[in-house]
Amino acid sequence: MSARIGIVTVSDRASAGVYEDKGGPAIVATLTAYLTSPWEAVARVIPDERPQIEATLIELADQQGCSLIVTTGGTGPSPRDVTPEATEAVCARMMPGFGELMRTVSLREVPTAILSRQTAGLRGACLIINLPGKPSAIRTCLDAVFPAVPYCLDLIGGARLETDPAVLAAFRPRSSPAP
Repeated sequence: MSARIGIVTVSDRASAGVYEDKGGPAIVATLTAYLTSPWEAVARVIPDERPQIEATLIELADQQGCSLIVTTGGTGPSPRDVTPEATEAVCARMMPGFGELMRTVSLREVPTAILSRQTAGLRGACLIINLPGKPSAIRTCLDAVFPAVPYCLDLIGGARLETDPAVLAAFRPRSSPAP
């Protein structure tokens, strides 16, 4: 059985067709490079509207059965950037270490990374991770946090993800059961 992974681009302009979504495809390309286990992308491109972001996250986690949802966009300080608030509203528990690590690695590349408000949280057996909108920043952030994602999904009862250790080694304690 393949894992379902939600890919959500939050962008007024991309959702209106003003420009091409590059964030969603960057996430798909990164996950394709990482994962050796079967998975299916469930993609959405939506505007920066908090009710729609919340409804999309709920739909992907609860109705579509996604064990992982990765968002791109809406994490900056502008008034329309509300992805972290929408994520917090639909999650039972927050995972602040994800945002802390993503900002730390991003600050090595650009001083404005401190303005990013990425976060992550848990909704049932689903991990939701907010990424910035820039494709190069997406890869930087996922490279940093993804080693912990498969074990997190194991712990919350999500789908089992296996990575290609030549590309990115997932960390699982020795006591973690094999598939």
